[in-house]
Amino acid sequence: MTSTFHSLEVGKRGLAAQQAALATTGHNIANANTTGYTRQRAEMQATKPVSLPGMQIQLGTGVEVNQLARLREDYLDVQLRGENKSLGYWEAKGDALTKIEELLNEPSDDGLAHTMDEFWKGWEELAKNPESSAARAVVRQKGVAVTETFQHISQSLDQMQGDLKLVITAKTNDVNSLAAQIGSLNDQISRLVPNNYQPNDLYDQRDVLLDQLSKLVDVNVSSPDLRTGMVDVSIGGVTLVTGKNANTLTIGMDPATGLVDPDEVKIGNNKVNLGSGELLGRIEAYGVIGGDSKSIIPSMKEKINELAMTFASAVNTAHLSGMNLDNINGTSNEKVAFFVGSNLNDLEVNPEIMKSLNLIAAANEETTGQSSSGNGKNAQDIANIKFTSLAFTGSSSTADDFYRNIIGQLGIDSQEAQRMQSNTEVIIQQVENRRQSVSGVSLDEEMANMIKFQQAYNASARMVTVMDQCLDKIINGMGRVGL
Repeated sequence: MTSTFHSLEVGKRGLAAQQAALATTGHNIANANTTGYTRQRAEMQATKPVSLPGMQIQLGTGVEVNQLARLREDYLDVQLRGENKSLGYWEAKGDALTKIEELLNEPSDDGLAHTMDEFWKGWEELAKNPESSAARAVVRQKGVAVTETFQHISQSLDQMQGDLKLVITAKTNDVNSLAAQIGSLNDQISRLVPNNYQPNDLYDQRDVLLDQLSKLVDVNVSSPDLRTGMVDVSIGGVTLVTGKNANTLTIGMDPATGLVDPDEVKIGNNKVNLGSGELLGRIEAYGVIGGDSKSIIPSMKEKINELAMTFASAVNTAHLSGMNLDNINGTSNEKVAFFVGSNLNDLEVNPEIMKSLNLIAAANEETTGQSSSGNGKNAQDIANIKFTSLAFTGSSSTADDFYRNIIGQLGIDSQEAQRMQSNTEVIIQQVENRRQSVSGVSLDEEMANMIKFQQAYNASARMVTVMDQCLDKIINGMGRVGL
């Protein structure tokens, strides 16, 4: 026979198991709105039975909680992190392209296209009134407006690039900080798992960090030794976190160009390919050596610079072929270029023209070899440059068409980035919904569980009371016949 106290022990185990289940339910309810929390469940199993001597039966000994299961689907984590890197990448690129669109501000009355159009109109008016000082002043001022617009674009792009450099440094620090935190959590987890503890809340904290890291870079997470509970994290096949130890990601810049050197993107001493993620998107927006098609700001600066210098060269060629008032009046044989400067940043109207309007060459030589102060043919020739096909790298078009192509391609790239970002957000939301259906806390479900465990606890308590009464009868009522 079993011990007299056997059923009392069964009741006690029932109380303990249901109490643990109630505590787990309370923990779930308390963390219903906690970011990254994974729902837990008390898994119960029957305790080891005892065999009754002389009888071919085993008597149950009650129940116990064998584990607090963490309801998490690893596949969904992998899928979400795979999409998270794409979201970070397209968000970063879309942000840079949108800012450039806002800078160029086309079409508008303040954009470069309108400013250049006003410049051509100024020459047309001068062609009609070549002796007019007012028309010459307008041409000069419109030229200043064009150069100032070019310089504003260049300086703004430089500022954007400088800001992105700071962002790249910050995001790199974020990657290293997250890696260090993951290594620290690995250390804490490895102290508990071998001793049969279940650090579910530490797992949740680590998964939140992994989700954050996956948006910054393309990570691969593996669990080489399940006995320790630790994970390894790698980027492009290069280890970032291994066990308790975290390596350092560094982004090297080329000293000559200031752009990111792909050979100097390293984890420790190993070159790494970031693959995707927000950090790569920021780097491509800032500029990469040898990544012309992906270097957003350097590519834009190069195109605007080519437009500015080709435009200025065409105007200067025509201007130098004409006659200014000093040439016509015989006071000077000097001819000057309308624009000076070797690149986008220092392009300006010739300081000599800024001093004297007489140096603006509005006239052409007459067919007789004589010149007239009323001749505005050269001014008209310069105005006609608007419709003249100019030689650009890999193409031939007017300055206006070349600029429109820049704006058009920018719009296409920006729309693509926004479309990819939107598509990725939809996929992530779908995956997150599926993950929440598995791991998220449902207050309705937890309330139902709470009532279920409460009733089971009450029933176990009632059993303990019944066995107490039985034992009281045995201990205090037996052997007292007639009393």
